[in-house]
Amino acid sequence: MDQDIATPDRPQPVAVSGGRITSLDFIRGIAVMGILAANIFAMGQPFTAYMYPTAFTVPHSAAEDWMWVAQFVLVDGKMRGLFSLLFGAGLYLFMEKTWAKGGTVWLQIKRLLWLGLFGAIHFFFIWRGDILFLYALCGLIAVAIFIGMSVRKQLAFGILAYIVGTLLYGSLIAMQFVADAEVDSAVYGQMQEELQQSAEEDLQDGRLETEIRQDGTYGDYVTHNISAHSGDLAFVMFFAFETLPSMLFGMVLYRKGLFDGRWRPRSLGAWAWGGLLVGGALTLWIAFATKAGGITYYGSLAAFVGWTHIPRLFMVLGLVILLAIHAPAAGGWLSDRITAAGRAAFTNYLGTSIVMLLVFGNWGLDLFGRFGRTELYLVVLASWVVMLLWSKPWLDRFRFGPFEWAWRCLTYGKVFPIRR
Repeated sequence: MDQDIATPDRPQPVAVSGGRITSLDFIRGIAVMGILAANIFAMGQPFTAYMYPTAFTVPHSAAEDWMWVAQFVLVDGKMRGLFSLLFGAGLYLFMEKTWAKGGTVWLQIKRLLWLGLFGAIHFFFIWRGDILFLYALCGLIAVAIFIGMSVRKQLAFGILAYIVGTLLYGSLIAMQFVADAEVDSAVYGQMQEELQQSAEEDLQDGRLETEIRQDGTYGDYVTHNISAHSGDLAFVMFFAFETLPSMLFGMVLYRKGLFDGRWRPRSLGAWAWGGLLVGGALTLWIAFATKAGGITYYGSLAAFVGWTHIPRLFMVLGLVILLAIHAPAAGGWLSDRITAAGRAAFTNYLGTSIVMLLVFGNWGLDLFGRFGRTELYLVVLASWVVMLLWSKPWLDRFRFGPFEWAWRCLTYGKVFPIRR
């Protein structure tokens, strides 16, 4: 057992100081802002437009195809990866504090069950791109099986699970070859026809969603989410072999001392830059190849989930290490605002979904399907400004963000004072 990490009978690092780890909040702020840049295309356009430009209801220009390439390399999957790592670190940090007070994993389990409820409500009533439900399920697995293991075992199981995910998601690469290839075989021809039919059904659902968001009611929107997409909530576990190992990697990095400065090997920065650059180069090659192939439905799906599974891990690990190393020196107005946005990340994540529900639905500003990629980036920039402007003044006056406060009260079963 490592000597510098906490256990149920020997909680140590942050429980001793009782303070927040600023680098965690700073990186979380970067992630919550960045994830909106990824999600916005499934908020203001049909859901499939997240990966597939043809699903846009407005023309997607040649310049915007290159924007797709830049987004694919720099943003897509990386912000989610950061969130997953930080969530794992947060799981262990919460347990340190709980163990220090004589508590058990049952408090964490209760906390995650409430998170799952938040996620289900978010999925059905606000936006079905929710990630909270997946985090709750993977968190429960992590707490039930892995939380008490040593650093080495957590790392080993994380690597093993990620390898299994590589094999699982590789099936999407096979689907791409079948769907996009010119085939003479009757068997492959039938498979290709079935895949194209499945893609068309997905696109048709996007057209129906557009009709509902532009001409229907909010009740129609919720009814559609429940009737047509209830099964999607369970399907999120398809991504467990990326999310769960990422959480385990986050626990390992936290316990080693990355985020509070206790772990700083001399070569750490070089390895981080290496991972970021190698992963970025591979991802850029995948983006170019996908664009050269016409950014087909199954080509983009394979690129997002299958081809980039390993390169994305390199990039996420490199990025989180570099941010953790340099966050303490990133002082100033902007850094303070980003850190505050990270402290209120739960509220900022849910809050942006609620705002976008009103911005894009015809029960609000009625802008769904009317903005292209360029205009949606402007919406992101405006949202970032709002996040940076509200988070710090709020936290100067209140102890928690609104949703953080609600989650804390539900977890402990009592009402905490919110004002400072």
